Amino acid sequence: MARLTGTRPVGTRRWGCAAAFLLLLLTVQAAQKADFSGDTAVATINHSLTLLQRLQELLQNGNGSDSVLRVRSAASDEAKVFHTHQLLLSLQSEVFESLLRNQSVVTLHEPPETAALFEKFIRYLYCGGVSILLHQAIPMHQLASKYRVWGLQRGVAEYMRTHLASESSQGHVVGWYHYAVRVGDAALQESCLQFLAWNLSAVLGSAEWGSVSVELLLLLLERSDLVLHSELELYTAVEGWLSRRQPEAPVAERVLRAIRYPMIAPSQLFRLQAQSAVLARHRGAVQDLLFQAFQFHAASPLHFAKYFDVNCSMFLPRNYLAPSWGSQWVITNPARDDRSTSFQTQLGPSSHDAGKRVTWNVLFSPRWLPVSLRPVYSDAVAGAIQPVRIEDGRPRLVITPAMSSPDFAGVSFQKTVLVGVRQQGRVLVKHAYSFHQSSDEAADFLAHADLQKRTSEYLIDNSLHLHIIIKPVYHSLIKVKK
Repeated sequence: MARLTGTRPVGTRRWGCAAAFLLLLLTVQAAQKADFSGDTAVATINHSLTLLQRLQELLQNGNGSDSVLRVRSAASDEAKVFHTHQLLLSLQSEVFESLLRNQSVVTLHEPPETAALFEKFIRYLYCGGVSILLHQAIPMHQLASKYRVWGLQRGVAEYMRTHLASESSQGHVVGWYHYAVRVGDAALQESCLQFLAWNLSAVLGSAEWGSVSVELLLLLLERSDLVLHSELELYTAVEGWLSRRQPEAPVAERVLRAIRYPMIAPSQLFRLQAQSAVLARHRGAVQDLLFQAFQFHAASPLHFAKYFDVNCSMFLPRNYLAPSWGSQWVITNPARDDRSTSFQTQLGPSSHDAGKRVTWNVLFSPRWLPVSLRPVYSDAVAGAIQPVRIEDGRPRLVITPAMSSPDFAGVSFQKTVLVGVRQQGRVLVKHAYSFHQSSDEAADFLAHADLQKRTSEYLIDNSLHLHIIIKPVYHSLIKVKK
């Protein structure tokens, strides 16, 4: 933690012209709220922008300064000097209030990254506003936390949560996640983790993939809601991460055992065994999983389920974008009419089911009315129908199989709908809705989206971009005693 030191104690607090200026402001505000004795010609005179300008000039020129901050950094031999006003600093920060209670010159020791932003930080204390860039978010949050400027701390954290999709040359979400873990910001941590899971393919091909920690990598590998092209894409990225980071053998083996090998086709598994240096180095740690994967692909799922527990994550697909798992659907002018489409998926991930297809019908309705809002006859006037506004409805998406088959025995289907949005020039996943075979639709599908507005954040060029994924889930029907 940075050190704080002070010099030149004083006996009493000196308010200076800043205090007089604020007292004058309070007097004006009190006069504006005074009782006008019934006079209806009341007007509000607002010179707040002028006040902010005066405060900026107060900081810039140091007029009436009664305290000095000297900011030192290891990156520079010279200290940055700020002529400040004790009252204004104390109003915003209890740390400054304590530091300046008995001294008027304070030396602050800051790391280079926070020292570079200290002028912005002080300006916020005077004017209540600050503009920051992606790479400045963490050091500004550090300053706000250190000096207990809680409003700025919350503002920077919210900026980070709402700018996860912003494009940067080196990436920033992974770094923000690690920072959120260090400072204990659970909300920011979860927001980063969800963004990484839903947009993993974009992260795998970026510079920040190499900075993923072991802990974060294992957290991601545990998740079934990862959105990526295939499990093979994930293995390739993990192999690259292991080759660059060279972790100890127990860590590497734990990472490799989190790959869902049954979701990789046998031909690709054979190629990995023959060509992957990482797999060759740790073959003994995953040999049992590879053997089980080949068994899974060779046998009937019903037969395999008699001897192995298929109700585990190893046999649960993630959100794969490959055509055999679902289909993209772009709905133009989604606020206009009902739409429908159909597509086919593979019955299951097992190669035994490779030639079996399931046809799915999808219906989209922009303004479906729940039963509680549908027109009914009024008791007051015979034959009268209660008026219903079109805006009372909500978008609806129904996904049903167009067929039934004995092959469905032991298989249920989880349906996932991804909603893509354009943020900072990129199409990314904003929402993921999941529901199971027992339901044909997600109850909360786009419940808060206003598709009537062409400027809706859910629309790209007035079109709704969906990707529908069908995830077959096997169930053990018969247990065989071993």
